[in-house]
Amino acid sequence: MKKTISLIALLAAFPALSTDMYLPALPLLQKSWDQPLVMVNMTLIVFFVAYCVSLLAYGPISDRFGRRRPLMVGIGIYMAASLMCGGSSGVEMMIGFRALQAVGAASASALSMAICKDLFDARRREQVIAYIAVIMALAPMMAPVIGGWIMTFLSWPWIFAVQAALGGIAFAGVWRMAEPLKTFDAGNTRIMEGYVRLFRNRRFISLNLAMAIMALPLFAFIANSSNIYISGFKLSEQAFGYFFAFNAVALMCGALSFTRLSHHVASDRLMTFGFVGILAAGTWLTAGSHAGPWSLALPMGAMGFFYGLSRPPSNNLILEQIDRDSGTASSLIVFSFMMLGALSMWIISLNWPDKITAIGVMSLISGSATLSFWLLFKRVFVSGNRNPSGGL
Repeated sequence: MKKTISLIALLAAFPALSTDMYLPALPLLQKSWDQPLVMVNMTLIVFFVAYCVSLLAYGPISDRFGRRRPLMVGIGIYMAASLMCGGSSGVEMMIGFRALQAVGAASASALSMAICKDLFDARRREQVIAYIAVIMALAPMMAPVIGGWIMTFLSWPWIFAVQAALGGIAFAGVWRMAEPLKTFDAGNTRIMEGYVRLFRNRRFISLNLAMAIMALPLFAFIANSSNIYISGFKLSEQAFGYFFAFNAVALMCGALSFTRLSHHVASDRLMTFGFVGILAAGTWLTAGSHAGPWSLALPMGAMGFFYGLSRPPSNNLILEQIDRDSGTASSLIVFSFMMLGALSMWIISLNWPDKITAIGVMSLISGSATLSFWLLFKRVFVSGNRNPSGGL
């Protein structure tokens, strides 16, 4: 079972591996290709848009044909596209190949949560999601560090070679994995049928959207962290990797804290505490001075901790709102989160006078919106009287 959990974590980490390892190369590519920051950031934004659109197809397909076959096809596309990215000679070519890479990566993260739903009951699943979050935090923690090492000793195309190799490891794991889906949805002949059922489930849709809003400051930070640390604070690529890793460690500590605290404190209370913490971290980021790298790293680290604390129980609670279409639901959960993340990447790429303050404002907006929703409707979701097809 440990091997299965490790494989699920690797699959869920594909977005972080595909973006964070590549971040240290962005300032160099901007200079060598003589492109504005907004154009280079399109390699991130287009990745997430293509990724999100692809997510919507993998879930329903996997509900009908199982998890393994769509995963192997998607990971194969990811491996080939990663090698193509490494051979790019210009930003336009890179954008196109990154879109193809996203099509493959979407299969992994979309179906990782569905596999959790297939294999574990609600209580066990909550713990597994938390453990996966701990392992997943290693990806954004180590990816930019590895990217910085590669930039120092080799060159940026090797970043994509490493991504292709990680794809190969995931492909081998899926090949050896037994099919986790036991009941195939043979009646779901159209992709949209599952989504129609989900959109009729107002509890699922409203809770999913409220939790997805928290992506705004996180992805804004991802999109501009290398520019702020390297171009703004004049750090090296390796130093940037260490500062980025600090934020990932904070997220990992939050998820690990949940696995310990959830044995003694109710999950809904931990979610409330996490949402309050995210709002407080956004206030700190907005009101603080931005004189050095720690002025960004510390409040973002606090935000990462509280996000890591609240994300496992919130994801599990979203999944508890459905009884079928788990692959489709998994796709929609990740789609909502990543699509809002892509929107925040575009917003932060605009000509803001102070990028750190802009990230702080996004934190305030998302933190207050999620916390307000949760305080208003918390009893509906934790009452224990769940009706998967009902409303608020």
